[in-house]
This record gives sequence, C-alpha cells and structure tokens, in this order.
Amino acid sequence: MRTDEPREQVGDPSLPPDRDSLPPVGAVLTAIATGLWRWDNATGVVTLDAEAARLLGLPPHARITTEAAVRSRFHPVDWNEIHGIVQLAVAEGTLAEARLRIMDDQGRHVLRTVRSRTKPIVHDEASTYELIGTIQEVSEPAPGAAARTPVTGDWRRSREAFLLDAGRALAEARSTEEVLRVAAGLSMPGFSPDGLAVFGAKADRLTVVGHHGHHGYGDDDPLASMPLDTDYPAAEVLRTGRAVYLSSPEEYRRRYPTTWPLASRFERQSWAFLPLTVAGRTMGAWMAAFTYPVSFTPDERSVLTTVARMLAQALSRAGVAESERELTEGLQRSMLPMLGPEIPGMSVAARYVPTGGGLQVGGDWYDVIPLPSGRIAFVIGDVQGHDVRAAGLMGQLRIALRAYASEGHRPDAVLSRATRFLSGITDGITYGSTDTRDDHDGKDIAGDPRFATCLYVEADPTTGVLEIARAGHPEPVIRMSDGTVLQRPIAGGLPLGIDPDADYPTTRLVLVAGETMLVCTDGLIETGGHDLETGWSRIRKVLEDYEDGAERPERADHADRGGPETYDVYEAQAAESEGLEALADTLVQAVHGPSSHHTTGPLADRREDDIAVLLLRRTGHPEQRARTRRTMLTIAQAEPERVAGARGHLRDLLHDWADPDQVDSAVLLVSEMITNVLVHTDGDALLVAEVTGEEGTRRLRVEVADSSDDLPHKRHPGELASSGRGLVLMELLAERWGVDPRGEGKSIWFELYEASPGAGPEPGGAVEGAVGEAGGAEAP
Repeated sequence: MRTDEPREQVGDPSLPPDRDSLPPVGAVLTAIATGLWRWDNATGVVTLDAEAARLLGLPPHARITTEAAVRSRFHPVDWNEIHGIVQLAVAEGTLAEARLRIMDDQGRHVLRTVRSRTKPIVHDEASTYELIGTIQEVSEPAPGAAARTPVTGDWRRSREAFLLDAGRALAEARSTEEVLRVAAGLSMPGFSPDGLAVFGAKADRLTVVGHHGHHGYGDDDPLASMPLDTDYPAAEVLRTGRAVYLSSPEEYRRRYPTTWPLASRFERQSWAFLPLTVAGRTMGAWMAAFTYPVSFTPDERSVLTTVARMLAQALSRAGVAESERELTEGLQRSMLPMLGPEIPGMSVAARYVPTGGGLQVGGDWYDVIPLPSGRIAFVIGDVQGHDVRAAGLMGQLRIALRAYASEGHRPDAVLSRATRFLSGITDGITYGSTDTRDDHDGKDIAGDPRFATCLYVEADPTTGVLEIARAGHPEPVIRMSDGTVLQRPIAGGLPLGIDPDADYPTTRLVLVAGETMLVCTDGLIETGGHDLETGWSRIRKVLEDYEDGAERPERADHADRGGPETYDVYEAQAAESEGLEALADTLVQAVHGPSSHHTTGPLADRREDDIAVLLLRRTGHPEQRARTRRTMLTIAQAEPERVAGARGHLRDLLHDWADPDQVDSAVLLVSEMITNVLVHTDGDALLVAEVTGEEGTRRLRVEVADSSDDLPHKRHPGELASSGRGLVLMELLAERWGVDPRGEGKSIWFELYEASPGAGPEPGGAVEGAVGEAGGAEAP
C-alpha cells in the first residue's frame, strides 16, 4: 500500500487547504462566476444559489422561488424555445444546453446572456422530472449585439441547423453573384457579419471577386487590386493559407498599419479573414466584417471555418458552371447564325433549345444563307449525338454547306457534296489522324462514324418558289392562311455521311402569301415520349389552334388617320415578324412545358433532345392572300406506297369539310385516279387539289395529270371483274368531272361542292372535256 498518496479532501471549509488537494466545489464555482440551480417540474419550485440568483438579476443570495419568478427574467422567445430543448433532452437522456437572455425587472433591456447546462432527472412518473445544472455568463455576443441578433435555443443544435441550411442554400447557388448573395443573407447563430468580400488572385495581384455591404469598392480602389506581398490580411491569407482574426480596430491597426487607413473608412469593429480552399489549393480569401466587437471564440471560429469551406466549394462550382455557360454561349453564337436583315416578301423566325445537362450544346443547327442568285437558302440539320464531338462536326458541316451554297450550287448538288464531306471527316483513315491508338479515354474515336440529317430549302422571295432537297430529315409542314396544316411529302435520300455517292432529288413547292412553312429537328417532335406520328399530331394541333395576334391595318383605318389608302408593306411585314416570333415560342413551350430547368420545383426537365425550329412565312398585301387552299403532290412510279400518303394528305386538306361522306368519296376517287396512272402508264402522277369559296359553300377540285396521251374510256365490268369501275365511280360520286388533253399527256379532274352532312352529290355528274372511246387506259 502506497503511503505517499494525497489525503482525501472531505470538503470541510474549516480545515486549511492542502497543497495537493482540490478546493471546495462552491469555491470553484464562485471563482468562475458559475451558479447552481434546480428546477422541479412537478412542484414548479426553483432553487438557486447566490451566484445563480445574481446572474438571473435577483438579489445575490441563495433562495427558493417559483417558476413564474424565474420565467419573468428570461426573454419570452428564449423561454419558449427552452421547453423544446428540455423535452428533447429528457427523451434522449442527454444534457439540455441553451443560451438565454436575462431581462431587467421591467422586461425592456437585456442585462446579460447566460449559458445553462442541466441534466434532466426523470421521476417514476413519466411526465415529471427535475433539472439540475449550472448557469454561467457568456461574454459574447455583447449585450448590444445580443439585442440586435438574438441568441436563442441550444447553441449546438442551432449551429448544426444553421450549417445545414447554409450548405443547402450555397449548394443551390448557380453563379458567383448568387453565391455572394446567399452568403450575405446567412444569419449565423449568435453573430452575423454585415459586410463581406471575396478576394481572388490574378497573376501576382489581389483582386476583389465580389462584395456585399462595402460600397466603397470600385475599379480604382486600392483594395480592388494590390500586390500579393502587400501588408493586408486578405493577401496574407492567400500567401499562407491561414486564417486571420482581428477582434478590434486597435488590433487591426497594430498588425497591419499600412492598410489600416483603407479599412478604417468602413467603420467596422471586428474582422475575420479565412482561406477559401478547394482540393488543398487556396483559391481566395473570404472577409467577414462586424459592426460590433467579436472575440472569435472557438465555437465562432468553427462556424466561420465551416462556412468558408462551403463557400469555397460553392464558388468553385459556380466558376465551373459559369465557364461552361460561357463556352456554351460562345459555341452557340459561333455556330448559330443571326437571321440578319429582313427579307423582302418573307418573314423568318428561329429557335434553338439545347438539351438539359452537360454543356447544353449538341448537333442541331439552322442557317440562313444569301445566295449569289439573289435567292435565300434555309438549312436545318441534326448531327447524331449530343456531345462536344457532335457540336464540332455540326460546326464543320455548317461551314461546308454554306461554302457549297455560296458557290451557287443547286440544292441537290449542295447535299451531294455535303455527304461526301461528312463521310470523309468521320472516317478515321480519311481524316488523316496520326494517332493510331484505338482507345481515347475509353472511346473508340476512329470507330465512331457519325451521320447527319439535313433539309435544304432554296427560296425565291419574289415568287415564293421553294426548291427543297432532303437527307433523312423530317418533312416540312405548311400552315395555310386559314389555319389548315399539311405535312408536305418531299422526296429525299439517305442521311449525310452514310453513302458518299448518294443522290438527293429536288422537290418544288410554291409558298403563297400568308402561308407558313415549319421545318424542325426531331427534338421538337419526339420530346415527351412521342414518336414521329403522335409528335406530328401534337404539333399540328398547336399550329391549327394558334391565333396570330398581329392584326393587319385595314384601308379604312388608314383613311381615318388621314394616311394613304394603299397598304403599308413594311407595317405588314413587321406585324408578320412579330406573329411568327410568338408562334416559335408557342411551339417550343408546348413541347417541353414551362422552363422548369430554370427554377426549382416538382417539374422535371423534359428537354430530352436538342430542338431547332425554323419558320418561314410569305408576306404580302391582304388582297393578295388567296382564299384558296391548294396543294400539289408527285407520286413516282417507283413509289406506289405513297398512294396512302396522298389519301392522308387529302384528308388533312379537308379537315373541316362539312360532310365526312364527301371526304370519303374524294379520297376514294383520288386513290383510283393515282393508281390508274401508276398501273397503266410509264410516268409519274401529279396530284393538284384546290379548295375555294366560303365555308359551307366551298368547292373541291382535284386533278391528276400524267404524261400519257391515251384518253380514258368507259368500260362495263362484270360482277366478278377486278377493275374497270373508275369512270363509274366518277359518275356516281362526283358533282362534275372531266378529262383535259394537254400538249403532252392529259389530266382527269373532278369537283365536289360542300353540302350539309348526308346531302351527298347528285348521281350522274356531267363530263367535260374530250373523252376517248378507245385505245386509252381506263380512268381511275
């Protein structure tokens, strides 16, 4: 047994203290200004020692008092919050720790802030307990600061909740400006800076990235740009990577006398300069300035350090995002053209919507190219993929197409040259790469051929004639002046880059005054889980339901204003352009909904593919706007499957015809007429359909022309015959019909007059024109 162990202190104050023994507990608590208290929840009795009574603003002697008397000394907000803290501590079996503001006897001024640490002792009855613990005065924040920024609730839990909220808010910030705004709005538990600045380094100089609450900074301010070896706290933080805390102006003046005059004009009392570190590299410094003294306790330094780390991460992410946005916008500006000056007789509108995520740039593009002949070329295309490689190929292909078009080549020749060009640059051997490795970061570049779809339109603004060549691209859609929407079948070839020797036939259309042509990439059609068929149905409905809000001035309006009676062409074109821009926005919004990718919320980003849209409208005088719906199709001998497309095309033209039986009759006759040409002649069939007149009394005239000079003649087929009933159907279903010989070939036509449903045509329509009696193929 050891005899040199210290004698146990029994706590009798009458005995002299031993050098090796601990002093009495009461003496220790008195020395550190800490009081003891007990709060009995069951009886509502609070027991205080002398120091606890003094801290609560009561006469400084031990006492037993009531819960109400103690409650009157606490700030009402703190009293409400401490109840929840105690209940949580009782449930968890942990300490209840809180900061409380002590008010004067009038309840108007804060005397001091105390920290209470108590241990709940739960009785047998689950609803009753006692709190036994200590009360100690907190030196910071000062009474004035506590009145401005209340310190409520449990310090540890308040700090954790603040850091969680701060992390979430900073994580959602997408730009440097937004990060600074979020940081300026953070209300730290117990102390909040009212001014902040973020410093960075450019070469060997200190720069101000952003600031809040310091209105003196400017481009010519010495603080905005100074050498890194300057005796300034932010420069020291960037040089050393260590934080600098300055609790008072005197300390700032003593440590940094050179730059103190520059900082003194902001009238702050305390400063914290912390490094902004990402991946072990100090990328900047964050300054938090206070208008009241702060001693920067370990808890406060811990909060500031954690906020600085989150701020550094947020600024790093914002910098990367801003670089990506700058790169994306630069690519879009360089690869997508400005529509340039107005085109006389035509209005043009275009939209490009990148896919969500990534660099937001892909392979879709459009272009408007002035041609040497005075015509205008409109190009839209889509390179396979949504990555940087697709964007690069798109830029190269766009430049090549512009070069071929500017040389004066026709549409078919432009696409033929473009497919050879794309085939060459996507072939690793032809491209001439000296890098023989197959694997580039896991991607086989040489074995990654790409193709592109393209639609090339050469337009004559004077006549409205469009010459179109198509390379695997969706066909154009025509919206007539009365809202009728037709998808125009266009002969085409393979996508560019698949076959270098592919041919691309040219189709000619005429765009009359008031008609609008829509060409787009498949992103507009198939977004939202649609296929080509359902996607076109959705777009057709949008086009049909759209009402152009740009009202055209009438002659009477000009006369009332004392202006000329002639129609102002420039005013009309301005109205057309405004309406076309609104239609472009309507199409894009109808496809992928509201801009959910710009705001937070339950809506997901529906931009599954890039979207490029090009709208072309033929303008003109109101009296030049024909009331006629007119469409024209060519069905080649080698394309008998397009007969079904012609039937659907005619139904679209007659979408609002009053009598559906008449529509069925017209479709049947057109099918018979086209089939007859393909079976009994060696040429192609040209279909021309025209609707004229006012709704309810309109006339449909359909002509099918071919190159054969043989005229049809009426036949009398037997009951089991499989053909020969074409003219019989004509006589039964058409109001009028006939055959017109031409210099080369002939055309057979019929007419129907709009009637109420069920009225139907009278049988035995008249035959006009010469009808051969023998030797010709039988009409449909």
